[in-house]
Amino acid sequence: MASLPPSLLFTVRRRQPELVTPAIPTPHEVKLLSDIDDQEGFRFLAPLIHIYRNEPSMAGKDPVEVIRKALSQTLVFYYPFAGRLKEGPGRKLMVDCTGEGVLFVEADADVTLDQFGEAPQPPFPCFHQLFYDVQNPEEIINYPLLVIQVTRLKCGGFIVASRLNHTMSDGAGIKQFMNCMGEMARGACEPSIQPVWCRELLMARDPPRITCNHREYERVPSNDTINSYEDDIVHRSFFFGPIEIAAIRRLVPLHLRKCTTFDVITAWFWCCRTKALQLKQEVEVRLMCMANARARFNPPLPDGYYGNAIAYPTAVTTAGKLSFGYALELIKKVKAEVTEEYVHSVADLMVTKGRCLFTTVNSCIVSDLTRARFREVDFGWGKAVYGGLAKGGAGAFPGVTFLVPHKNARGEEGIILPICLPAKAMKSFAKEFEDMLGDQNRSTMSDLRIMSSL
Repeated sequence: MASLPPSLLFTVRRRQPELVTPAIPTPHEVKLLSDIDDQEGFRFLAPLIHIYRNEPSMAGKDPVEVIRKALSQTLVFYYPFAGRLKEGPGRKLMVDCTGEGVLFVEADADVTLDQFGEAPQPPFPCFHQLFYDVQNPEEIINYPLLVIQVTRLKCGGFIVASRLNHTMSDGAGIKQFMNCMGEMARGACEPSIQPVWCRELLMARDPPRITCNHREYERVPSNDTINSYEDDIVHRSFFFGPIEIAAIRRLVPLHLRKCTTFDVITAWFWCCRTKALQLKQEVEVRLMCMANARARFNPPLPDGYYGNAIAYPTAVTTAGKLSFGYALELIKKVKAEVTEEYVHSVADLMVTKGRCLFTTVNSCIVSDLTRARFREVDFGWGKAVYGGLAKGGAGAFPGVTFLVPHKNARGEEGIILPICLPAKAMKSFAKEFEDMLGDQNRSTMSDLRIMSSL
């Protein structure tokens, strides 16, 4: 089922922002980002949110103070986050490790967690009050690399809303950073996984050589497209529990039965979104599957590597040819293309073509955050009620969505897909979602009921 737009209104009172610096002096040096890190598509602040219930065993402890101290201790090990980005020749990004600190905001809200509903999920009410207002999240030079607002709730719960400079880390990297914060908050003296910089492992080769086909970076004329935020863009989340996933799997062709949950949800999303946008039959559409390439290297990238190690293998077809089965086939094919050579080829492309942006015309990107397990970040109050990306979209591009693990109001573990579309297209997408489930959903529910009665 899709979440409805929230109507809850509340007020957040912020203290003056402060800079949290490393707990002890750290090295002052300049560190180059990799040629995967500093591509155009990562030059923005990504919003993450963690929501926690009151925990009686933590009575008397202030989450703001606990997290502020844990952040300071974490920056000793992850000291580049306390620095500032500089841009060199060829738009090359580097971190000036100045120790200036991370922007930190203390806040209080006149609302309880229960007022968010039984299972809070994107879109979150009063979003801009929970996140410190960054004037231009794409202006990243000489700006703090991480912005954190901790908001206490009237019930004793709290919300940690972070804006991370994506050039520093991907999902796996920021989860590693936040796990370290959690460990420090619970009394550790050092992280269980030591951070590893080693960005030279993903630098372009000399000379650079583009050896793979990278349709994710093609230049395409902008027409019949939704490729920037508009006034009528709306946000909504769609939940895929056991019943919904089983219903979709009933539609999988026999020769494609060996497919992942990511594959089937992503194919479903691509088809529904393309139809909802009412593109002409001959219009070319593309789907990018964000792939973690750490294990694709030989040897694998070191444990503790917290830079970007992701690629965008891309499926391309026309709107008229796109069917669920064909989408699934294309997704499985392009995911298999990501190899160590593929990632090196991307790095070489970045220095050859000016750190270009991925193709936004009639495109969408799906990222699998189910293995990141953001909900498991524990500052002493237990697992988060919700942990993950705060909304669909990325920077100025609305065509990005994420598979986020979530437990719904009925207590079912599943996956939510937060998306953003123009209002008319969102209405059509929701109808496509319900129609495509339709009889499949009812049939699956019947099967499950029969099985549970045996």
